Amino acid sequence: MEQSSRDRLVELRRDLHRYPEPAWREYYTTSRIVAELERIGVDDLLVGPDVLDADARMAVPDDDELDAWHDRARDAGARSDVLERTRGGLTGAMAVLDRGEGPTVGLRVDIDALPITESTGGDHAPASGAFRSENEGYMHACGHDAHATIGVGVLEAVAESDFQGTLKVFFQPAEEVIGGGRAVAESGHLDDLDHLLAIHIGLDHPTGEVVAGVDGFLAVRQFEATFEGESAHAGGHPSQGRDAIQALATAVQNLHAIRRHGDGATRVNAGVVGGGTATNIVAEQAHMEGEVRGETTELKEYMSERADTVIDSAATIHDCAVTVETTAEAPSAESDADLAAVVSEVAGDVAGVDSRLDSDDLGGSEDATYLMNRVQSQGGLASFVGIGTDHPGGHHTPTFDVDERSLAIGVDVLAGTIERLGENPV
Repeated sequence: MEQSSRDRLVELRRDLHRYPEPAWREYYTTSRIVAELERIGVDDLLVGPDVLDADARMAVPDDDELDAWHDRARDAGARSDVLERTRGGLTGAMAVLDRGEGPTVGLRVDIDALPITESTGGDHAPASGAFRSENEGYMHACGHDAHATIGVGVLEAVAESDFQGTLKVFFQPAEEVIGGGRAVAESGHLDDLDHLLAIHIGLDHPTGEVVAGVDGFLAVRQFEATFEGESAHAGGHPSQGRDAIQALATAVQNLHAIRRHGDGATRVNAGVVGGGTATNIVAEQAHMEGEVRGETTELKEYMSERADTVIDSAATIHDCAVTVETTAEAPSAESDADLAAVVSEVAGDVAGVDSRLDSDDLGGSEDATYLMNRVQSQGGLASFVGIGTDHPGGHHTPTFDVDERSLAIGVDVLAGTIERLGENPV
């Protein structure tokens, strides 16, 4: 890759890093991506509602929150036409290159950020390099700024190549809340794909290492439970109350007592709890946000059913009512070895790649699994590719950063794989 192209990738990544936006609020990010796609020149460019099945979105914020970020993006310089298309949290984009007869290949990259306050330390490159987050309290702490940049770079490289076939690049919103993958998968745009590649940078793999086919996705369900009791004076008439916090506490304790399954890894966590209004009032309401995970979709369902039983029983014991709402979920998935083999073979010839792994376990959850399952259910192949990067802080921490050398490596590996698939589909 020429130095001018490397410099352009770095410039784009740093601009996206300065304006991180959380799930379904990626207005500036979508605008910036659209500008790059128009610069490159594509055969079709879809934005917002044209990319998604809007009814399949999960974990969408309320209108006030969406409007506030819409205004913030406008103030940051987002284009008015893109803002109009994406209003209401209908963010994201898809670009298509039509290069005649050949396979249809998809690339999925995610674009949202996290609610984390970025480090101001002098040893944190974005802070010392003047591209630290300007949306205080939010940052790209998982590398999605790099993912979006790599997606743009791959599109440009393939556009300039002799690729034969069709390439679709999906810039997917709302991965961090497991909210966007299903909406893209159910849009219909993946149903003609022969091959799908999805990517993630880092994952504790160093710069120069490529994982050709990531596996070990934990299926996940995230939920909110709201307990309703009856208030009373805690000193004078405690027996007249129905304590929602007691119900909540019982649920939390017993969730962690769910028997683990012998067929594989299972997880449960109550991550956010709260309730009550004063020390002398029996709590009328309490709430919890939690999640269950499983090594397979079936194991996730096992945990989910038992979690619902625990929560319902806790409410019954303390004479409270409870409502449980699933806020987001995603299945498990497996990368196809035949497609991963092509990635590995191409990576072996890419400058800067000094280590290749056929597979590795993610050890977490990802809503790219919706897209992978969709393509595989239609007879296509899918692989989740890991592009290593040195990151001084762990994922989802205030000091996370990427080694910008990995941007060009990611582009060369993925563009090379797509070009190879055009020549010899698997």
